[in-house]
Formats: sequence, structure tokens, C-alpha cells
Amino acid sequence: MTWSNFFLTCFVAGFVLSFISFLGGHVHIHLHHNSAKGGGPVNFGTVVAFLAWFGGVGFILTHFYTVGLVLATSAAVVAGFIGATIVFLFVARVLERDDRDLDPADFEMRGVLGRVSSTVRESGTGEMIFTQQGARRGVPIRGESGQSIPKGTEVVVTRYERGIAYVREFNELQKEN
Repeated sequence: MTWSNFFLTCFVAGFVLSFISFLGGHVHIHLHHNSAKGGGPVNFGTVVAFLAWFGGVGFILTHFYTVGLVLATSAAVVAGFIGATIVFLFVARVLERDDRDLDPADFEMRGVLGRVSSTVRESGTGEMIFTQQGARRGVPIRGESGQSIPKGTEVVVTRYERGIAYVREFNELQKEN
């Protein structure tokens, strides 16, 4: 076996394993793997990326150019580390950026402060715009005691039932306290 064939074998193995890993993620074949965040920089994805880049650069340098084995292997190792680093940074910073557990308390509607965006008529329904978890949202609202609430009024949710928030005017609550 020549060095050129060795590098080609490394490239093909790395590419095929990367492809299988890609398919496993999209067709939900469950393979054991470590996440970039929890498992550190050495994981299945970075190893196969190293193998593919190492093999590809090594093959090109030994097959198409008359470069010495030491120089070709050194360049292949550097290229392998670059490829593995790119894969690790992509997975760690892009794919797992917001990988955190959701807390139901963060989405509790009682106590949410918002502004009426669609007037609430007496015993009717309107809409409130509010911000929760950094996102602007809207929710249908009714006055807590069936009262009308004009557009632009600041309101606080006192209860939330069947997708409708029951609200009181914020100024009214301040007067009570």
C-alpha cells in the first residue's frame, strides 16, 4: 500500500462516516455521540472531520505533487485539526446555542404586564401585547369584571383560563397598594 492509498482510505472513511452521521441526524438513527458542549472537543463529529480532512490533504499532496512524506503528513495533520475545529465550533456555537431546559414558571401568565392593542368592549374580548422571554407576544384578553378597556392602557394579567387572559388596569392595581 502506498502513502497515497493510505491517505485516500482515511479520506473515504472520514467522508463515509460523516455522511452516515449526517443521515443519522436527519432520519433519526440514534447513534451514541457526545455533544460538543458536554462532551468536549473530541467526539465522533470532530474525529471523522479530522480523518476526512487529513486524508484529503494527504492524498492530494502525495498523489498530485512531489512533496516529501514528512511535509505531506504535517500539512495533513494541520488540515485535519482545522477541519475538526470548524466542525466543533459550528456544533458548539451554532447548533447548541440555546440548548437549555425550559422552566414553566418563565411562561406563567399571571402577573404579566402588557399594553392593550385592541380595545376591549364591555363583556367583550380584546388583545394585549406583552414581552416574555425576549419575544413579543399577543394574547386575547377580557376585563376581570367585564369592564371595557381602551386601546393603549397598561394592564396586568390576574388569571389565565382557556387561552384568554383576564386583566385589570395597572393604574387600578397601583391605587389599591
